[in-house]
Amino acid sequence: MDQISFGTDGWRATLDTFTEERVRIVAQAAASYFDEQDAETVGVGYDARETSPGFAEAVIEVLSGNGLDVVTSERDCPTPVLAWTLDDRDLDGGIVVTASHNPPEYNGIKFLSPDGSPAGESVTNRLEELLAEPDLLPEVERGTVTEEPLVPEYHAHALAYADTDLEDLSVVYDAMHGSGRDVTDALLESAGADVERLRNELDPTFGGGSPEPTAEKLETLVERVTESGADLGVANDGDADRIAIVTPERGFLDPNLLYAALYEYLLESGSGPAVRTVSTTFLIDKIAAAHGEETVEVPVGFKWVAEGMRESDALCGGEESGGFGLTDHLLNKDGVLLALVIASAHAERSLDDRIDDILAEYGEIYQDRISVDCPDARKEAVLGELDDSLPESILGLDVDRVDEKDGFKIFLENGSWLLVRPSGTEPKLRVYAEADSDEQVRNLLEAGRDIIEPLI
Repeated sequence: MDQISFGTDGWRATLDTFTEERVRIVAQAAASYFDEQDAETVGVGYDARETSPGFAEAVIEVLSGNGLDVVTSERDCPTPVLAWTLDDRDLDGGIVVTASHNPPEYNGIKFLSPDGSPAGESVTNRLEELLAEPDLLPEVERGTVTEEPLVPEYHAHALAYADTDLEDLSVVYDAMHGSGRDVTDALLESAGADVERLRNELDPTFGGGSPEPTAEKLETLVERVTESGADLGVANDGDADRIAIVTPERGFLDPNLLYAALYEYLLESGSGPAVRTVSTTFLIDKIAAAHGEETVEVPVGFKWVAEGMRESDALCGGEESGGFGLTDHLLNKDGVLLALVIASAHAERSLDDRIDDILAEYGEIYQDRISVDCPDARKEAVLGELDDSLPESILGLDVDRVDEKDGFKIFLENGSWLLVRPSGTEPKLRVYAEADSDEQVRNLLEAGRDIIEPLI
């Protein structure tokens, strides 16, 4: 049980640690927690990994074996589809077996609240306290298990929500062999778009890589958008809660710029604050201020974004890794619905034009990140040592202040910043930087590496 811990987005581990025995222990903890909440019916989903259906069966057996009725998808499905279903049907919570963007040698569990939001820290802490071997009821006292297609109801909701006509839009969609296949592309097509599909077949190995929609992994999508003259490229990660966009002029679109364009678009017809993580661009703050709105900054992890969205009645929430949520749709990130909303924005006015105008008005901002290997067991000690040795200046620039909301975010006198925080899903420390030039970002990242590597 000491190998089970919940990070920023559930419990995730390689398959030598993520075993059926431990999955059943986590499922029993969930069942005990549901019992404390007087739950009756819960949902279970799973992604496209080879091991996910079997692990999902183990979860369902334990939950139903504790007297809970279970609704589950007939096939692997996007995490946001199950999340929306929980909220729409007033279910009492849910579990998704997925390792999201990690490679196939990983798997994981995401715990979802009744409103579809990621479980908060108080819930995951309680789950860790409840970890125990399964204790199942006699067969006649167990709950029912209902397997059904969950996508159609979500599909109808998404079309009604976006209420858009994409008849003149051509889109290349890259499913990365994940659970967005035949879901995101079908939604875009139903709205009228002409859709070309890449990596849209079931492949539990994800083509031998990881289903993470980064610039390095979407080169084929960029090439295809360019060669075909398509209006837009869209990609999802393994469980389709994240989205990446390719435009004709910019190629792979920096998620920070995508969030800026999305928020500006949403403000055309709505109002409200924007929630962003500490690692997400200050450009969001500038747009909010120009429209008389506020920005809510939260730690990394969409559970914190969702909490901020709920508490501030925000218009939207987002993070620099490509996870975005719309408060009046779902308190979670959703790469499926966002594909439709972003395509609608692009059809109305190209994303490239929107971003050109944003940068002209608010100034150029550059951001990037690197990862530094660090064993999970060393993370806390490294951050403790860093706390005692934070520099007074970096690259000749005085440190203005340090925010410790999530790791250490170091603000420099010229407005640039450097963030060091532990990854919640991998044995790494993340180093982020934002400045007004690519060169300064690269220099800041190297300075950050030089600060933390001697401490590991």
